[in-house]
Amino acid sequence: MAPPPPQNKERTTKRLIGRRSLLLGTAALGAAGALGATGCGRVPTGDTLARLMSQRTVRLGIAGEAPYGYINDQGDFTGEAVELAKVIFKRLGIGNVQPVATDFSSLIPGLNSQQFDVVSAGMYINKERCAQVIFADPEYQMLDSFIVRKGNPKGLTSYQDVVKAKAKIATGTGYAEIDYAMAAGIPEKEIVILQDPVAGLNAVESGRVDVFAGTALTGRDVVKKSRKAEATEPFAPLVDGEKVIDGGGFAFRPTDTGLRDAFNVEIRRMKRSGELFRLLKPFGFTESEMTTLTAEELCA
Repeated sequence: MAPPPPQNKERTTKRLIGRRSLLLGTAALGAAGALGATGCGRVPTGDTLARLMSQRTVRLGIAGEAPYGYINDQGDFTGEAVELAKVIFKRLGIGNVQPVATDFSSLIPGLNSQQFDVVSAGMYINKERCAQVIFADPEYQMLDSFIVRKGNPKGLTSYQDVVKAKAKIATGTGYAEIDYAMAAGIPEKEIVILQDPVAGLNAVESGRVDVFAGTALTGRDVVKKSRKAEATEPFAPLVDGEKVIDGGGFAFRPTDTGLRDAFNVEIRRMKRSGELFRLLKPFGFTESEMTTLTAEELCA
């Protein structure tokens, strides 16, 4: 298979918290301080990769969310991040991956308080998080999409369209799309907050809202069996006049540069060979969501 296509160079230099709202990001910062004071003690010094190889086990923080890391119908941990972790850590000499599920806002505090060794929850890489942890290069990039009624009667293909049409918009609890909608001029009090994309689909189908905003991956998946709704083409939200393209990747403690660098060697090989796309494809990712962005670019 050919290598992933080059990344679209038109992207913003200002990034929001991503895949969870700024409010949850702020909450995580506060929790990080609390856990730092009351957690499991100092982060161990030394070569973490060597320690994990000796233990033959890596503890993986996940948020229990499809398609990133979740428990399937058979009761097994799976997801794009979990399966990717199994492949890469096995190649690093660590055969046992032990997923540890927690709330999304607890992932970074939990990492820094040693509840797990690495975070693999499809976490968006941005400047705020890069001040707390270090990231491997992203395994994917992601655009937004709307769930709308069949035929998209109001022609909603961007947050600016929602403003012009005076359409009623909904999104999920803590979603980054809250920030994107507000950046387009939609008052926060006018954004309907729903539990998840399935609730969003139901709201669109029943006419309670005109649009549900989420990621392109979510939109594609949730409308598959719907006769009343469809997903719009993926688009990059505009913030301060610039397009936002987010990327998600694995997070490590700031002291674990050796482990992160070894991880990067493997993920870059998988990108070049096309193996990464083959692994992510069963979880709904498309080739357009493969990326050549680096963590350094997203942290800037």
